[in-house]
Amino acid sequence: MIQGVVAKPRTFWINLRAAAAPAAALIVVAFFGGYALFGPNGALAWGDYSRQLKDRQAELVRVEAARHQLANRVALLDPRHANRDLAEELVRRDMGVVQPGEVIVQLK
Repeated sequence: MIQGVVAKPRTFWINLRAAAAPAAALIVVAFFGGYALFGPNGALAWGDYSRQLKDRQAELVRVEAARHQLANRVALLDPRHANRDLAEELVRRDMGVVQPGEVIVQLK
C-alpha cells in the first residue's frame, strides 16, 4: 500500500493570513470599480454632464446677447460722438428732467 503525504492541518491564523492579500486586492478593485461607475466623474454622471452642457450653452447665448446690447449702448454713449437721443433719454430718466408741455409715459 502506498502511503500518501498527509497534509499538515492549517490553523485559523495561517488561513486568514493567506486570504488577506487577495481580499485586500478585491476590495481595492471593487472600490475603484464603484468609483468609476458611481463617482462624480463616473459613467453614470455622463447624462448629468450632457444636461449641464445644454444649460450652460443656453446661458451663454443669453449672456452674449446681453453683452451685445451693452456694447451697443456703450458705443452710443461714447463721449466723442454720443447719440443725443439716448443721452437725453438717460438724463431724463435718471434726473427726472421734463420740459414744459411734455407728457411722460412710464412703461415700467
